[in-house]
Amino acid sequence: SSCNTHDWVPKPWLLQASAQHSSTFHSRCSEAYMYRCVYRHMWNSIYLCIPLSFGNKANLLKFESVATYLCSKPSELPKYKPFDSEVKRLHLPTRFDWRDKNVVTRVRNQGSCGGCWAFSVVEVIESAYAIKGKPLQTFSAQEVIDCSYKDGGCNGGSPVSALKWLNQTRLVTESMYPFKAKTGMCHHFPMSTFGISIKGYQAYSFRHKEEEMMHKLLEWGPLIAVVDAVSWQDYLGGIIQHHCSPEESNHAVVITGYDRTGDIPYWIVRNSWGSTWGIDGFVHIKMKRNVCGIADSVAAGFV
Repeated sequence: SSCNTHDWVPKPWLLQASAQHSSTFHSRCSEAYMYRCVYRHMWNSIYLCIPLSFGNKANLLKFESVATYLCSKPSELPKYKPFDSEVKRLHLPTRFDWRDKNVVTRVRNQGSCGGCWAFSVVEVIESAYAIKGKPLQTFSAQEVIDCSYKDGGCNGGSPVSALKWLNQTRLVTESMYPFKAKTGMCHHFPMSTFGISIKGYQAYSFRHKEEEMMHKLLEWGPLIAVVDAVSWQDYLGGIIQHHCSPEESNHAVVITGYDRTGDIPYWIVRNSWGSTWGIDGFVHIKMKRNVCGIADSVAAGFV
């Protein structure tokens, strides 16, 4: 296969780890491939939820330090029922992005809290609320982190589990329940406090059906996706086409749109690692090949 490294440069700590496994590199391709293999060996099966920009961290070859910045290993993910192909068909424009409709809130930064699963849920609910014609507001990821009792707070969780929990309660605004970047006690508010409830949610695998996924993006609004983000730590721009696996989902993100105007069609994906990461906090992922497992675990909530 071709070597497409995205000008990917290994971090010093990975260079150190790789040196322990090999002393000879035959080409840039084999070098990048070896780094990736060492990286996967180190992080395989860990539920990643936070950015891997470790340049200013201590020696992260020490696993006790690494644990501070990673989510816990997930329980078995829910098995999504197959997609029903007999649905209302919408016209698919060449390019679409919910940001153009002013229904997407600002990019947030989860910091050292492994709360990607909570941020993804809150972000799609914010957009669903605005798509209904309501004011675009920022709701509380911290409430989900603290109160979704079947999840692990800043140690990781499942977007589907959080949607199930949210189906039985209300989500208050971020100003009422601000982000603390750590798991805390669940706070309860009087019924008179403003909040929104969801009417339900849907969760599917769209593997081999990314065109159907495009229809659902237009019909439902922004979509939660659980992806393999292990190789994203150095992403600066461009379209991710390689170096991530559909078999190792570990990070929850939000798909806001897609673009098929160029030679390589791609999904427009919102991350929760701050606006200075990637393309103003977003990443572009190649469509139609289930790159990074983008289509395997997809969910949406309805208000």
